[in-house]
Amino acid sequence: MNLQPNIIDTIRSRASSGTTQNYYLYHLAPMRKKLAQLVEIMPQGVEVFYAMKANPHHAFLQAAKSGGAVGIEIASLGEAHKAIAAGFSPSQLIYTGPGKSKEELHWCVSEGVRTIHIESLVEAYRLHQICLDLNTTQDVLLRINANFDIHDAQTTFSGGSKKFGIDEEKLDDALPHILALPSLHFRGLHVYAASGVLNVDDLIQNCRLVFQMTRSIESTHPAIHCDIIDFGGGFGVDYEALGHDFDLQAYAKRLDDLIAEFSFEGRHFVLELGRYLAADCGWFCSEILDIKASRGKKQVICAGGINHFRRPAALSINHPMTIVSMHKPAIFPEQESISREPVYFGGPLCTSADKLANDVWIESAEVGDIAVFGLAGAYGLTMSNQEFLSHARPEEIVI
Repeated sequence: MNLQPNIIDTIRSRASSGTTQNYYLYHLAPMRKKLAQLVEIMPQGVEVFYAMKANPHHAFLQAAKSGGAVGIEIASLGEAHKAIAAGFSPSQLIYTGPGKSKEELHWCVSEGVRTIHIESLVEAYRLHQICLDLNTTQDVLLRINANFDIHDAQTTFSGGSKKFGIDEEKLDDALPHILALPSLHFRGLHVYAASGVLNVDDLIQNCRLVFQMTRSIESTHPAIHCDIIDFGGGFGVDYEALGHDFDLQAYAKRLDDLIAEFSFEGRHFVLELGRYLAADCGWFCSEILDIKASRGKKQVICAGGINHFRRPAALSINHPMTIVSMHKPAIFPEQESISREPVYFGGPLCTSADKLANDVWIESAEVGDIAVFGLAGAYGLTMSNQEFLSHARPEEIVI
């Protein structure tokens, strides 16, 4: 992984303070650039929402706003408050996710959230009663657990038994219930099959299946017209440096062709993008506190572990990484170092699960150097076990 000179300069400048180094470094230009490209090339009717669960930091929300995102996809009341603090209005929020509380739904309806995505009949009836109490109506999408999935995806959200949405085969029973609730204004479907998909063919096939489902539902239920179709997200990031980035141009062109094929012009299509926008805006930087050989393998111990950067262990992958040399003097003459060898990186936690990387090839590293893990802008600090062992929270630095 190559770092830009300004990133290296910032890391070295911070290391001169003399305190142990452990922080996230953010640079938001890549996110704004991707949003500008999405706005430029996506077919007419496609709206991009930032899925703030990827990174709820205020700077990322501001980048989404200035970069041209239509709004924010939220999954909690806490996220709603952060989005509004960053300058978004409730009418720019779409609320997804299972298990919405009465308090959250009440806030959404009373504040005028754009759409609430229903995950079950219980949720539909709960929302209907809240709307009756407030003497108003609410635009809703119905989330469907499709009877298909994307096999090579990093994470799947459809197919099999899932907590997300209503099973596709139960729609004929569920839809009449929802359509009979006068306070709910049915606007369309939410079908999110998978996350972390690098193969454009897979995501376009998902779109085709969703369009076929839409056409079938509208044929079976003439009172329904799906004005809005939410595909979720799914655009992958090449964490393992395979040289296979997601081809945005190809996706946009083929989605445009698909919309024309189904004569779906004039509808709205929602993309909830988080990881794709945020990942390459961040680096997790952690000082190497110790290096030791253990039965034929070097163990590198960093100042932060899964308490600050859990994603590599949770998904069993290595993020791209590099070492920024600090050229600190050895503490004693026989001190271990790394020289052109595969090593294990862990943190300071008292568990063998505390893995940052394994079998990663390192040219050179010394105690006192800074290990820098790339593509850490998404699902970094907020995904981590921050309270485990009560280490200090790492700083988040925006440059």
